[in-house]
Amino acid sequence: MFNFSAPWIFLSLPLPLLVWFLSPAVKTAQDQALYLPFFQQVKFLFHKTRSLQHQWRPFILAGFIWVLLVFAAAGPTWLGDPIALPQEARSLMLAVDISGSMQIPDMSLGGQNISRLEAVQALGQHFIQQRQGDRLGLILFGSKAYLQTPLTFDHNTVDAMLQDSSVGLAGELTALGDALGLAVKHLKDLPAQNRVLILLTDGASNSGHLSPTDAAELAAQYKIKIYTIGFGASSLTVPGFLGPRTINPSADLDESSLKAIADKTGGEYFRAKDTGSLNAIYQQLNQLEPVEQNKIQYRPQTALYPWPLGTAFLIAFAILLQRAFPQLKFKSHKTTALNEESV
Repeated sequence: MFNFSAPWIFLSLPLPLLVWFLSPAVKTAQDQALYLPFFQQVKFLFHKTRSLQHQWRPFILAGFIWVLLVFAAAGPTWLGDPIALPQEARSLMLAVDISGSMQIPDMSLGGQNISRLEAVQALGQHFIQQRQGDRLGLILFGSKAYLQTPLTFDHNTVDAMLQDSSVGLAGELTALGDALGLAVKHLKDLPAQNRVLILLTDGASNSGHLSPTDAAELAAQYKIKIYTIGFGASSLTVPGFLGPRTINPSADLDESSLKAIADKTGGEYFRAKDTGSLNAIYQQLNQLEPVEQNKIQYRPQTALYPWPLGTAFLIAFAILLQRAFPQLKFKSHKTTALNEESV
């Protein structure tokens, strides 16, 4: 929509008319005239060029220039659509285990058996899109931990990086402590109320240089709240030599360490045994760490005054050019007059 920063400027539009009517008339002196015996012939030749339209053209152009100048001085602007600015958005880091055990197909979604990582990717996408207003980051860890996406408001990129991850990309083992240490490194300099880490794993720490206990103590020093999720089914039927048998695919899950990490940092531990419980945990995390509501809005403004101002200058320049070179205007008329005279 259009808007004017100084609409009161339009009150000056009738100013030239006031000056015209209120200023005293200029007295003209009766100068001596030169008598031309062929005055009627000259008057006839220039009759067509001195029409009423030509007499009023300078006043019309001057008025149009004045209107353009007033319009530009009023500050015309174009207001774009409102854009909401996040206010005190949380910085939420996601640490996802992509070790070899994440390929175990003990999850079910839509009636199909899928791997653990596929379930995390499917449900994590919805969780990421729900965190509008928050800055999100992604850490993937296996034998080593890598910062896949730094903290950003670009949730589509975070989701794309999660969807592109694959089992074994960071190694087959689980460097749980290194993943926590990497998260602390990127969260420690942020405001205390915005330091949140959600860690999802299906095993125990068996790789890396930093132990989970030391990493949790370091996170507690920087007041980083960690929510831990132990992921994996409690039973899985697999074929055997004597027939199908049931095993516990989450036997390696170190729940005690995950609980200790959450307790030490003021977070909470969750156990997800299927996709339904994982989705419920994500919804619960949205309640524990709510998204800040957008309270500040702004509308981008584009200044439009250069257009009327430039048009006014172009018209004025054309008038000055015409007065500086009047022969450009009367060239055709002179040619016509000479032709008539020769006839």
